[in-house]
This record gives sequence, structure tokens and C-alpha cells, in this order.
Amino acid sequence: MVYGYSGPSEPRGIRNTFRSLRYRNYRLFFAGQGASLIGTWVQRLALPWLVWRLTGSPFLLGLVAFAGWIPAIILSPIAGALIDRWDRYRVLVVTQVLSMVQAIVLTVLYFLGETPIWVIIGLSLFLGCINAFDVPARQSFVVDMVDDKKDLGNAIALNSSLFNGARLVGPSIAGVLIAVTNEGVCFLINALSFVFVLASLFAMRLEKSERSASKESFMKVITEGFSYSFGKAPVRGIILLLAVLSIVGMPYIVLLPVITSDILHAGSRTYGFLMGAVGLGALTGALYLASKKGTKGLWRTIAISASAFGTGVVLLSLTGNVILSLLVLFVVGLSMIITTAASNTMLQTIAEEDKRARVMGFYSMALLGAFPVGSLIAGTMADLVGVRTTLAIGGSISIIAALFFSWRLPFLMKGFHSRKGTK
Repeated sequence: MVYGYSGPSEPRGIRNTFRSLRYRNYRLFFAGQGASLIGTWVQRLALPWLVWRLTGSPFLLGLVAFAGWIPAIILSPIAGALIDRWDRYRVLVVTQVLSMVQAIVLTVLYFLGETPIWVIIGLSLFLGCINAFDVPARQSFVVDMVDDKKDLGNAIALNSSLFNGARLVGPSIAGVLIAVTNEGVCFLINALSFVFVLASLFAMRLEKSERSASKESFMKVITEGFSYSFGKAPVRGIILLLAVLSIVGMPYIVLLPVITSDILHAGSRTYGFLMGAVGLGALTGALYLASKKGTKGLWRTIAISASAFGTGVVLLSLTGNVILSLLVLFVVGLSMIITTAASNTMLQTIAEEDKRARVMGFYSMALLGAFPVGSLIAGTMADLVGVRTTLAIGGSISIIAALFFSWRLPFLMKGFHSRKGTK
């Protein structure tokens, strides 16, 4: 629990959309993360562009993404179990420091001219291990910063708006920087950006954590988290949907350098604008969710937005025009963030406090851990059958998964209502 002014109970209008900012610790976190995430997105755009420039290989693009996110599959369930025992705040401080170290090492090696593909893969793997702990810790830490749990959904949506606002700004900055300087400057900016989030964490006033280590064996804790997460139909349904979308739909982002270069016949600035279109759509979707109160209607929202995401990926495979690609990517970004943020809210609403990090660990595994598998598959398929066919297949499977989720919706909603007693 944190100290903070709770403010008026029923804020309206724009105050309702940003109502979680009335809590001091969340306000600090929001500001620090905002600056840091811009740096993160600057690096996220620069790194695949560097790989594409050095190798010209869609497969290696997929392999680097695979290395960056595969630890989430292996470590997220373990990380969730550990974070349920550890202090979430301290975990966040450690992960942010280590992420800064990774960016510093990448910057130094770049300017020394020591960035062969194996070095990039190794550093991506290291950052993936960090993120396997950082994501569930950060997601579950939101509860500790918001006094009134009725504002939990708003805080989660604002987190998503922050992340995607940075995705709008960061790639645009990176596209210009790569054109006029080099990728190393982008890595340096990311390293410096961690100063802001660390400053915000150190400025927080938190009560001492009352979380104590469980006396149960570690394997039993992990098994209990698995049984809890996959034994509940609503939780299982959301996690499986996200896993499918991450494997077959989300790898479109890995193929954007290829789309930019080989299909749109453009350079790094256009690549930055394409990434920015995804960010603008995602920011719009996140702000839409932030304006909503409670969880009413979120189940159907997940189903509709997942269908729209799959449709957008299919349309992306058909476009060969920059303007049309920007419009499609806006829709893709908007629909995907609504799907993931609404799913996050529902999972945190369902999860019991002592199992929250473990549930969010499986959420991370489905959303981030499945992504590298899909990236490797997409990179391989793009080499074999082309980018357009790869996107068309992935988008079609995403639509099928969303339709199946919609068909199962009455059963999932019934299970959720019976446990939470909500309408």
C-alpha cells in the first residue's frame, strides 16, 4: 500500500481518464517511465534496422527477436513465483539498472565497431532475461501504487497509453537519428533514459512490504501458479488467445524493416513513421480504455479487438502504398493494445493478491514469450514464401482464434461472474 491523496471519488471528463495520477507514487512512476520508454523505443527501432543493414536477412531479424524474447517462455513462470515472494519495488530497481547496463554495453561496442550478429543476439538474450522479471514485477506493482482498487483498470490502461505514446515518439526520433547520425546514438539515448525511471523509483514513499517468503517448496509454488492460472476457464481463455496472437500475428512488427525496404522501397524515416503509426493507434486505444469505468463490456471488447487485429494484419499483407500502410498499422496498433490492456485488466481483476505475479508471469509468457517463437517462424517463412504470404497466414489464423474466443465467450463470462460476483 502507498501513501497518496485519494482525491474526489467520481472524477469526470478528462479527470476521469487520468484519475490514477492523483496518487503520488503512480504519478512519479508515470513520469519516470514516460521518459525511459521513449529511449526504449528508440533502441527497439534502431536494433532491427542495424541487423537488417548488416545482414539483409529476414531470418536473422527473426532470430534476434527470438533471442530477445525467448527467456520469457522459460523464465516468466519462475519469475512470477519468485516475485510473489520478493519485494516488487526492489525487483523493479534491479531490472532497470540491469537494462541500463545492457544499453551502455551495446553503445560502447557499437562505437568500438564490435557489433557482429552474435554479439547482438547475446545482448538481446541478456535483455530478454531481464524483461522476464521486469514485466510481471511492473504489472503487479501497479496495485501497490493505486490506493483505490477501483482505479486499477484505469492505471493499467494509462500504463498502456504511456508505453504506446512512447512507441509513437521513440521510433520517429530514431528514424531521424539513424538518417542523420547512426544507430549507436540511439543506443546511447536509451542508456541515458533509465536515469529518469530510477529517479522516480527512488523518490517514491512506500510502506514496508508485508510479503513474506512462503514455507512451501519452490516447485510447489510454481505448480500452484500453473494450476491456478490454467484451472480457471476465464484466465485460461485469455492467456491462450494472447499466445496465439503473439505467435502468428504480432511478428508483423519484426518484418517491418523488410516491408519498408523491399515492398515500400523506403528508408529508415519511413520505417520510423510506420512504427509511429502503430504507436499512435495503440495510444488511442489505451486512452479509450482509460476512459472506461470498471470491467463491464471488456470481455466482448477483447473478442472484437482481437478480430480487428487479425483483419489488420491480413490487410497489411495486401498494401504496397505508404499511406495505406500507415492507416492499416494505426488500426493494428489500436486493436492489439485494446486486446492486451483489456486482457491485463481482466486477469488482474480475477487474480488473488498472493498469486497475482504468477498469473502475470503467464500473461507475460503468452504475450512476450510466444512472440519470439512466432518471430523465428515468421522470419523463416518470409525467406521461403515471402513477407506478404507470411502476414496473410498469420492474420487469418488470428481471426480464427478471435472467432473461437467469441464462441466461447458466454462460458468464460459465466465463469468470471460466478467467481467475482460482478455484472
